[in-house]
Amino acid sequence: MERWKIIKAFTLGPLLEVMIPKPGNVNRFKDFEDLTLYHFLFGNVAVVDILYEATEVGRLIKRGDYQLSEANIGEMIRRAVQNAKAAQDANPNFGIIALEIPLVIALTISKNLYDARELVKRLIERSTVRDAMEFYKAIRIANPKGIKSGVKYDVYDENVFDELFRDRINLKRLAEISCERELIFCEWLNGYELSYKTFLRLKELTKKFSLEEAVLNAFIELLASTPDTLIIRKAGKTEAELVMRKARETLDGTFSIDELDKFLREKGDLRNPGSLADITAIALSLLILDGYKFNL
Repeated sequence: MERWKIIKAFTLGPLLEVMIPKPGNVNRFKDFEDLTLYHFLFGNVAVVDILYEATEVGRLIKRGDYQLSEANIGEMIRRAVQNAKAAQDANPNFGIIALEIPLVIALTISKNLYDARELVKRLIERSTVRDAMEFYKAIRIANPKGIKSGVKYDVYDENVFDELFRDRINLKRLAEISCERELIFCEWLNGYELSYKTFLRLKELTKKFSLEEAVLNAFIELLASTPDTLIIRKAGKTEAELVMRKARETLDGTFSIDELDKFLREKGDLRNPGSLADITAIALSLLILDGYKFNL
């Protein structure tokens, strides 16, 4: 696929995601105490040069100059996170970066949107131990909330890089170990199943509704059907299940969107559905790449 179409789509998608007033997330009307709309704007635009590099890597793989194992996914993720951190001192877009870099490479190689799903799985499968090490460095830079300590291959353990090297852990093995704790890893393993499902739902909804209405509907459906792993990490499974239940009530019409938003914010950012927001950002990027034209 054409590189600049991909770069523009994956720049605009995350910007749209944060602007649209989705319940429980930072948006153009509401911030958190330590995270604002401007953090996202600065952070997302700061990675455009890495998106360009990802398309260049895809082009070289397609031409046969690089092998899939030479994609350097981990390093690009780490440098993109560094760029975002340098532009604003917060962590607004680590999940988006980790999702978009492999997918942008795969899309550049692929003939169409859908071929990229199998190719991105192969990229993750052929990744190297160095990719996993660089990815861990990216996590340390971003310092996401709720990272569990005392687990196998603990990100912050001083010996973790020796352990990754000793056990030959690449991104696929890392994802297999950690899928239950983070949606990103599940997407790596299953060819971005939830991102593509959400994209197709958005494509369907935008035929009937404005972009904003379509995103709100799709997002609440996501909240109702999928536990948000950021909420699980920060507040526990019980809270994540409660969020799902309230989202179902919103779909049923017994709980309003405003009530859902108030509920999600009543404990600060503990119920912030950030992992599902990342999925929505990727889905919006795919929607734009598919040819969506803005209308009211």
